[in-house]
Amino acid sequence: MRRAPWLLAGMLALALTAAACGGGGGATSGGQAQSGAAGGTVDSVKQAGKLIVGTKFDQPLFGLKNLSGQLEGFDTEIARELAKALLGDPSKVEFVESVSKNREPYLQEGRVDIVVATYTINDERKQKVDFAGPYYVAGQDIMVKADDSSITKIDDLNGKNVCTVQGSTSEKNLAKFAPQAKAMLFDAYSKCADALGDGRVDAVTTDNVILLGLVDKSKGAYKLVGNPFTEEPYGIGVKKGSDLRQFINDELEKMFTDGRWAAAWEKTAGKVAGETPTPPAIDRY
Repeated sequence: MRRAPWLLAGMLALALTAAACGGGGGATSGGQAQSGAAGGTVDSVKQAGKLIVGTKFDQPLFGLKNLSGQLEGFDTEIARELAKALLGDPSKVEFVESVSKNREPYLQEGRVDIVVATYTINDERKQKVDFAGPYYVAGQDIMVKADDSSITKIDDLNGKNVCTVQGSTSEKNLAKFAPQAKAMLFDAYSKCADALGDGRVDAVTTDNVILLGLVDKSKGAYKLVGNPFTEEPYGIGVKKGSDLRQFINDELEKMFTDGRWAAAWEKTAGKVAGETPTPPAIDRY
């Protein structure tokens, strides 16, 4: 029997919708994150059978999608340990790309359960989301071309073209500590590295460990000034009032003492950063 065109079109649309709703774990781009996909509580994660984690996809050493499409880095290792603690299996995690400016919205809208994405804890952000941790303390520094000796400290950025990421604490720190700098803002630090390479900017500023990954990736083209001017405690973002905060704080303390945290560091950022740091004290505010 011949089907009416409108019926065939309807069946095709239904099939496409079903396909879009399916799929397992792995990496998902930020644009594909489904609103309301994450419950954001201990029980909802266990019922769903997976932990949905917002992280960065272009940040060497902390959150980077490699050539095989897998996510690697210190943040992703921490996330896998949390999935193992919650669900008994480190592979039961779905990574969603989260750039600096969408971390709070993704938590508030239920697109992700947690955010592990070089996410500095500060009072302004604590008005919108809660934080577990910190699990690492970085410091904001400066990256320049390897042959540039004109920039050695934050004051030297005044009058210079400087790149950082929109919506980050680095953007605010640049305005505070070098108010005469000419800021160029992108949504990802990899774009800042490109701008440094082609001469659009004189320097890039953000957390030292983020820059260290970009320096390593540059194969000698860039260098770290090595003069940090802030402290940046990295936390794990959760929805306001979520019981995941206490669960994660308890698990982080276990990781600090049983060697899993150090092993995650040495497997990722420690390969470039060197000596394993001492874990910070958990802030149970």
